[in-house]
Amino acid sequence: MELDETTMGVIGILAGILILSGWVPQIVRGYRTKKLSDVSSYLMILIFAGAVLWLIYGIALDDVYIMGVNLSAMVLTMIVLSMKLKYEKAAQTTSG
Repeated sequence: MELDETTMGVIGILAGILILSGWVPQIVRGYRTKKLSDVSSYLMILIFAGAVLWLIYGIALDDVYIMGVNLSAMVLTMIVLSMKLKYEKAAQTTSG
């Protein structure tokens, strides 16, 4: 199946929106509850590392969709990880 450039662009944009929108509820929930203890730091690090590799791949292909989605994924992953670390430190300070 061969798709034209416009169709591929739309598919790339929609795929990026769907993948990245999954992070929004986690960030909002974490911000509201100030708890991200159920989120694995290792998972965040692995997702970030994978996004870095995808970004390199996108740069090699000069594919703006791959680069944009993975750069955004890196930012969102770091937001979740930094919130997790901040809230865990605050919880330790309060309980300790």
